[in-house]
Amino acid sequence: MKKHLFLIAALVLAAACSQKAPDIEKQIDEILPQITLEEKIAMTHAQSKFSSPGVPRLGIPEIWCTDGPHGIRAEVLWDKWSQARWTNDSCTAYPALTCLAASWNPEMSRLYGESIAEEALYRKKTVLLGPGVNILRHPLGGRNFEYMGEDPFLSSTMVVPYVQGVQSKDVAVCVKHFALNNDEIHRHTVNVNVDDRTLYEIYLPAFKAAVTEGGAWSIMGAYNLYNNQHLCHNERILMDILKGEWGFDGVVISDWGGCHDTDQAVHNGLDLEYGTWTDGLFTGPSNVYNEYHLAQPYLKGIKSGKYGTDELDDKVRRLLRLQLRTNMAPGRGTGRFVCPDHSAAARKIAGEGIVLLKNDGDVLPVKNAKKILVVGENAFKMLTVGGGSSSLKVKYEISPLEAVRARFSDAEVVFERGYSSGAAQAQDGISAKFDLAENRTPEQMVADAVAAAKDADYVLVFGGLNKNKNQDSEGADRLEYGLPYGQDALVEALAEVASKLVFVNISGNPVAMPWVDKVPAIVQGWYLGSEAGYALADVLSGDVNPSGKLPFTFPYDMSEGPVTSEEQYPGISREGENIIDEYYTEGLLVGYRWYDTKKVKPMFAFGHGLSYTTFEYGEASIRGRKLSVKISNTGKVAGAEVVQLYIGDPECSVERPAKELKGFKKVFLQPGESKTVTFEIPDSALSFFDAEQHKWVVEPGEFIAYIGSGSDDIRTSVKFKK
Repeated sequence: MKKHLFLIAALVLAAACSQKAPDIEKQIDEILPQITLEEKIAMTHAQSKFSSPGVPRLGIPEIWCTDGPHGIRAEVLWDKWSQARWTNDSCTAYPALTCLAASWNPEMSRLYGESIAEEALYRKKTVLLGPGVNILRHPLGGRNFEYMGEDPFLSSTMVVPYVQGVQSKDVAVCVKHFALNNDEIHRHTVNVNVDDRTLYEIYLPAFKAAVTEGGAWSIMGAYNLYNNQHLCHNERILMDILKGEWGFDGVVISDWGGCHDTDQAVHNGLDLEYGTWTDGLFTGPSNVYNEYHLAQPYLKGIKSGKYGTDELDDKVRRLLRLQLRTNMAPGRGTGRFVCPDHSAAARKIAGEGIVLLKNDGDVLPVKNAKKILVVGENAFKMLTVGGGSSSLKVKYEISPLEAVRARFSDAEVVFERGYSSGAAQAQDGISAKFDLAENRTPEQMVADAVAAAKDADYVLVFGGLNKNKNQDSEGADRLEYGLPYGQDALVEALAEVASKLVFVNISGNPVAMPWVDKVPAIVQGWYLGSEAGYALADVLSGDVNPSGKLPFTFPYDMSEGPVTSEEQYPGISREGENIIDEYYTEGLLVGYRWYDTKKVKPMFAFGHGLSYTTFEYGEASIRGRKLSVKISNTGKVAGAEVVQLYIGDPECSVERPAKELKGFKKVFLQPGESKTVTFEIPDSALSFFDAEQHKWVVEPGEFIAYIGSGSDDIRTSVKFKK
């Protein structure tokens, strides 16, 4: 045994002393033959809620996972979801990934990845369970707030630096939920029916980018089914596409409770099994790890001759590769936890992601205010708690009410609740720091808010959704598109008496706003984490000029959108089976692709976002495939504009959306400053996926490049030929 330990230690030491990257494959070849059959089996399944064993005899450590992707989750007990009640596991909460996507700034993704990885490293975690890059297919999806919006190009561009940032700290990402996990209502039993072209053009690109460009070291299978196989052991998705076409050399990890069949788990690409016989969130027995599909059933199958060992060796090789990239990486650091740099990063990312949706009459930024009325439960409710696996135990969370009082200390700041969501909902033993009890009727709360608004210079309403069940939360979808808890009546009443009314929508999803024409200023405020209040106050005050753009469309009503039939959502139950079939018959026309192609005007379009300054676009010009456009800041304050490139193919042998995002750049300009923004247009920006040939195709002909400030705000265009 001492000889074995010495060999492993010598390999790691040699790698640490080397001036070049260690030859991981050579090390794996040395280690793999020394691991016994029983030890290999143990490596492929969990030993606790969030850990799996290494090989102590050989000095190979345990693998520890942590829920993200917005912060490092509190420690739980070995066999239960209940909190372990440590005193040193209160983390920094970062903005939800919808906010990160809304920054349209890959530099923010890199900063996010590096910062959260340092906190994972400090807590001795191997794998960060995130980021999530599923497409927002419709507005009721309970988990949309964890993802990066409706567009595959935006998600692909933003996920790569996140992955690289995390893994630069020797912590593995686990990109999730692969794939087609677009709603929560029947997440364990829904079978997605989608054509290959739509699969490859809409639902796979962000995962592919994370793997082939970002170099992701692990990926998480989804709960749902595709081709009648669960996606944690799906032959087409995991073997043919992920490990075949994309050459993925990392580890496929099951979602907690996502593994259902030993034969499929053995043969169809699953490498590490977690959480079997739980619902992934709340329930499930303890101490059953040896009965997992990749545990004793797998071992017995090998010993009886039912299974060979090639698949097992491939799984273990991948797990060793993960270990050598993370726990056993030479010079792996110790990380940092809840430090000023992480707070500053969270605030900066949040500030860049906040979207100014409407600002009639230049109501914002707030100025010369003697009295400010703050209204709404979301002004003080903790929003880092709840929502499922992204629920966090934070060191602190600055509420909007606290921050407004601090920023506008020269003004009288008063508060009225306006609406109530009911008693606080704790999760994992974490509860909000405020008492949410309310004795007034909804009518009285509205009346009190209106009375307080009559002599206020500004009325700031913090409303929207929250992390309660059937809001923005794992395990269930929203029940309606409208705002909950009687908020529409509140806003309508305040609009009658307040001329400077601002609605700050806290959500990770689009919502209905039937009063949109009556409210002069609307801000999309997301779930912003520990620095939420400060980030919102920065934008409302003008200390930060908003530069976020929507990563998804806000329709006036869901009936105007692409998903309207029962077969599309929530699906049709199969007779005699516990399966729900969901049909993606809208095809490629997801989000703005639908609204542009069908010429339906949304309330707020994909890519929309205003500023406290103004930007002028020159005429676009193109030479070959190099497109250029001059952008000027024609206002009085410094600001940033996201210049968006869309490509249209008006004459094609197949049906295509009117235009598709194929490039963007965020440019920062001082007042009066101009810059020329350039785009190189590759063939990939012109191609479509030909399912019959199973390849990407570019047809010769004329294309149109559209340059704009939003999908509905095209400022200039130019034609070119392939």
